Amino acid sequence: MTQHAARSSDRTEAIKQATLELAREVGYAKLSIEAVAARAGVGKHTIYRRWPSKGALFLDALLSTNAPVFEYPNTGDVEADLRAQIHAAIDLLGRPPFGPLYRALLGEAQHDPAIAAALNERFITPQAERTVARLKIAQEQGQLAAGFDLDLAEAILSGAFYFRFLVTQEPLTDDYVDRVYEGLFAGMRPRP
Repeated sequence: MTQHAARSSDRTEAIKQATLELAREVGYAKLSIEAVAARAGVGKHTIYRRWPSKGALFLDALLSTNAPVFEYPNTGDVEADLRAQIHAAIDLLGRPPFGPLYRALLGEAQHDPAIAAALNERFITPQAERTVARLKIAQEQGQLAAGFDLDLAEAILSGAFYFRFLVTQEPLTDDYVDRVYEGLFAGMRPRP
């Protein structure tokens, strides 16, 4: 890596870190490019060369953190594997700073089609594809009914969690996860 590339990478990381720090302190609504630039020790033009908007910067900063939590284990027991993954995810979403920041990002996506598209491309769709892929392996191994619609199963799972996270804002608890999975898997298990 050249010295210029290293400096640019360091600046990019400093900008992302400043974005997350400020978002935690003042909330997404009060976050500004000017404040991020001042905190990161760069000019506004440096930020705008990398990100076209505050929302794009926030998306990139937030999605740069904690990504490994969302991978699925494959122990041979699909129910245990999905539970382990979602328990790790709700642990992250259930506490500051990630939970409130992710909720703010989802809110911004409702008003900014570019942010919605980027969020879908970089996080929502890949996560849905990982879920369906893990379910498909289980289906091929006979752990799930052969004819069950795996895309529908993924939609039911994510819908139940996003509903509670965004609409009712009730806590995402291990008990709730277990109840959702038990209900879904009761319908997906192969019939003897």
